[in-house]
Amino acid sequence: MRLNSEILETISGDFGDSFYLLDSKAFERNYWDLLNSFREYYNDTNIAYSYKTNYIPRFCKLVNSYGGFAEVVSDMEYQVAIKSGVSPRKIFFNGPYKSKAITLRLLLDGGIVNIDCLEELQLVLDLAKNHRHEIFNIGLRCNFDLDDGEISRFGFDVTSNQFSAIVQEISQHHNVKLISLHCHFANRILYTWQKRTEEMINLYDKLQKESNHPLAFISLGGAIYGKMQPEMKAQFSHSIPTFADYARVAAKPFNSYFVQSEYNKPTLIIEPGTALVANSMKFVARVVSIKSVRGKYIATVGGSSYNISPNPNRKNVPITVYRPTSIATASQDYIDLDVAGYTCIETDYLYRGFSGQLAVGDFLVWDQIGAYSVVMKPPFILPNFPIVEYHDDDNSTKCIKRAETFEDIFQTYEF
Repeated sequence: MRLNSEILETISGDFGDSFYLLDSKAFERNYWDLLNSFREYYNDTNIAYSYKTNYIPRFCKLVNSYGGFAEVVSDMEYQVAIKSGVSPRKIFFNGPYKSKAITLRLLLDGGIVNIDCLEELQLVLDLAKNHRHEIFNIGLRCNFDLDDGEISRFGFDVTSNQFSAIVQEISQHHNVKLISLHCHFANRILYTWQKRTEEMINLYDKLQKESNHPLAFISLGGAIYGKMQPEMKAQFSHSIPTFADYARVAAKPFNSYFVQSEYNKPTLIIEPGTALVANSMKFVARVVSIKSVRGKYIATVGGSSYNISPNPNRKNVPITVYRPTSIATASQDYIDLDVAGYTCIETDYLYRGFSGQLAVGDFLVWDQIGAYSVVMKPPFILPNFPIVEYHDDDNSTKCIKRAETFEDIFQTYEF
């Protein structure tokens, strides 16, 4: 996305001094670059987009138009998928909490519910008894050691006797079909992807040898780094894998196994969120003041850290300064200036250690803010800002989400 001060002034005139910019072309490039990297090794790979990362309907509808699946973890996200035109048969329902009503609705409509615990399994089996003429498609969420020092809280321990008993229990119900194995881990480092791939292949192999049970899907979950600028990568203590790197340690061994296997060939599912949206959105806010406090320069902008990332350990995402031609104030050179937000929270900083020219009225543009920003922004102090899709080929804009209002936030309260 190519920007300049004139473009930002024009958009600001229509939408205000603070807004998000959505780049659908970047999203599309990310989608196909990632998917094609995996399909280079294992052609029967597909993407189930992680709605929790960014459930803006524009992105959800794009994935659906590309032939991808929806990965949802709540009733609300299920409804987003349905309203975005996604067929229930292309929805995976994950997460550790699922309501009875939506679980039944999705199962009746042919969707896939990935079971996370015994209580969920019992719920599905009870529903199946009351709908004996319907086929319920389910998966099992799998938990194992990645040798990364963390214990995931999601899924069943596949090394326990309980797991084999669960598979056996499911097989006793004629209208409940186990068609999917799923895992999800938060670690994005490459060797953990190699480990999860090995474990899921071994589990599949064991399941086939014990019960010759065909599966339609095996999901390796999400947690894939997106594309980054060098200044962003430099803030990590480890190297950032490329899409090709992930494909090499995951899709390549998958293909090697199934080329030699006598078993059916399932679809490999990956569930990216950050990898698709991180660089597909920007946040824009004007500088409203610059002051010195005991020798420390602080610029305040019309946005907050909640607009770009809820993570207290977040990195400095890349920023660019644009000087509007309508601003007469002279810029000054600053070293180690901190950019603060509009809230009354001491730790509300959007960027630490800025060095360069800056003036009141300038636009600051943050890159890499598409993941977990909009969806985790609380209605704290101010409602959220509008989301604008911008196309630099013809300078066109489209309002994807209008600015929130007082009425949006307080309509559920009683005064």
